[in-house]
Amino acid sequence: MARTKDGGEALRQFKSDLRAGTLRSLYVFCGEEAYLREYYIRQLEQKLTGGSPDAFNYHRFSAENFSPEAVSDAVEAMPMLSSRTLVRMDDVDLFKLPEGARGQMTDILSDLPDYCCVALYYDTVAYKPNGTMKKLAEALKNHAQVLEFTKPGESDLAAWVLRHFRAHEKNIPDELCRYLIFLTDGSMTTLGSEIDKIAAFCSGQTITRSDIDAVVTPALSAQSFDISNAVAKGNYELALTKLQTLFALQEDEFMILGALGAQIRRLYYARVVAAAGKGADALMELTGMKSYAAGVTMTAARGMTDAFCERAVELCLETDYQMKSGGGDAQRLLELLLARLYEEAHRA
Repeated sequence: MARTKDGGEALRQFKSDLRAGTLRSLYVFCGEEAYLREYYIRQLEQKLTGGSPDAFNYHRFSAENFSPEAVSDAVEAMPMLSSRTLVRMDDVDLFKLPEGARGQMTDILSDLPDYCCVALYYDTVAYKPNGTMKKLAEALKNHAQVLEFTKPGESDLAAWVLRHFRAHEKNIPDELCRYLIFLTDGSMTTLGSEIDKIAAFCSGQTITRSDIDAVVTPALSAQSFDISNAVAKGNYELALTKLQTLFALQEDEFMILGALGAQIRRLYYARVVAAAGKGADALMELTGMKSYAAGVTMTAARGMTDAFCERAVELCLETDYQMKSGGGDAQRLLELLLARLYEEAHRA
């Protein structure tokens, strides 16, 4: 399910090495799919240290407590009652280190002892090798196995959801798998917890849409679709209620506007795609949307006009400018945006 830059070969090799106990000395864990990233770093920890964060042979560093000298000491420390040690570094951007520290880390990573495994783990910091820093970039290229986890495709994700429901002795139709993926924006971390909740709530053997709707809190992307759809249908009260719910959940106003603006643009794209005589597949290719989201967006777009979609995009940009320039209370500006969208929907 994970994808790496080389098409998944790095991950397949890593899993093979885990089973065989032939792990390399240097790994980079990165990418947007946090669930898989965390799952496989735990597999590495389990293999080398038994999974205990307090294990004698486990040394962990963050940007706050990192120094090349401390890492060097950890790397050189001989394992006790084990054949390997594990040194983990979280969100340490090696390419932004001062030149001296960067040189030290280049030397350390280029000559790791056989009994030590170093894992560079990137969560809140992106892993971006800088080719202008040739020695460090070359050391990572020559010695590190990079595992970059991206969000799996919808079919793989739906199969994963199905397997997890079956582990709870529940079944779920494929269409509802895709609906659940839409509600959670495809986040495997969120899906995992929501599957547990749905399975516990469902009294029957087969999951229904009412089971999902009863316990799942939709992601911001799904709620932004509901808001834009309510506006387009003339249900301003519903749109405002959903917006105020987001305020109550303390969602960031800029994130709300970003999600709403993105969905407005997708509706505009759907109009363009439909005008060209194409359907949801073309919209998926254009925007990267998954099938359920693309289908409901195409359906919603049929009830709108080109004039409304174009003006809606402009209004979102105007609101963005006003919020960033301090032109008023952010929540009030978002409420005003809905009112203006409502007016435009009726005018169109």
